[in-house]
Amino acid sequence: MRGCVSEVAVIEHKPVMCKEVIESLNLRPGLTIVDATLGLGAHASAILEKISPKGRLIGIDRDTDSLEIAKNRLKVYEDNVSLVHADFRAIDKVFAQLNIKKIDGILFDLGVSSYQLDSQDRGFSFRYDAPLDMRMDKTSYILAYDLVNNLTEKEISDILWAFGEERWHNRIAKYLIQKRALSPVTTTGQLKEAVMKAIPHGGIHSTRIHPATRTFQAFRIAVNRELEALEESLAKVPEFLKKGARVCVLSFHSLEDRIVKHNFKDNALKGIFRIITKKPLLPTRQEVIDNPRARSVKMRVACKL
Repeated sequence: MRGCVSEVAVIEHKPVMCKEVIESLNLRPGLTIVDATLGLGAHASAILEKISPKGRLIGIDRDTDSLEIAKNRLKVYEDNVSLVHADFRAIDKVFAQLNIKKIDGILFDLGVSSYQLDSQDRGFSFRYDAPLDMRMDKTSYILAYDLVNNLTEKEISDILWAFGEERWHNRIAKYLIQKRALSPVTTTGQLKEAVMKAIPHGGIHSTRIHPATRTFQAFRIAVNRELEALEESLAKVPEFLKKGARVCVLSFHSLEDRIVKHNFKDNALKGIFRIITKKPLLPTRQEVIDNPRARSVKMRVACKL
């Protein structure tokens, strides 16, 4: 499928579990499908190939840079696409704006995108020394800098545990308070250095992931209110689904997956959903080899009854 591979006209991007997404959404020509996390538009391109020529795709994203890139990627389908700069928590407002009553399916590809991680000035990754930003939406006003430098020790510790499940949350929070008392923590490099110094030597070498990973995840989730937004959006979705419409969610850590699992289970108990994936689908071994960022993804799918 054209949309399932990187396209030379735009930034290279490998959509995760693209084949499984297309199959799970049960696509055919003429459907109205929502990509609630449009990103660079790679999943959307594959979807549009299946629902064209009379189908419609609504692409939603908080990142204006990503929207511009996606617009270029999807220009061949421009008559079938509506792109909206919005947080998917406001999905009901987006539908009202576009006069959409019902949809045939929706995709959520959660978390930070590869493009955002690789953008050296966005502050999402500790691989680059950049300003402590971490905003998915550049128009929002709370930065990671604000949280790191203004919250209390307890508030920082709570964020690291709640959103990063960081074992050393108390030590890291205490060290950050001490460090910022001397001078503000302004860059990703300084935050990474603080985490490395706060964690005991044995703790640094006892994990397969980089010791700063959970701290960066926690602050990013807090800055963008990601889990709150996911809960709100999933609660609104059933109202807009036609009978037989599919909800497909790709999550990349246990906090997201837990929310999706419970939402699907609750809606199934209420007779609203039939759960398609009794256990989450995982990427193939070959996909993980080809695209290491797919290694932690879990995919859940439900159908509107």
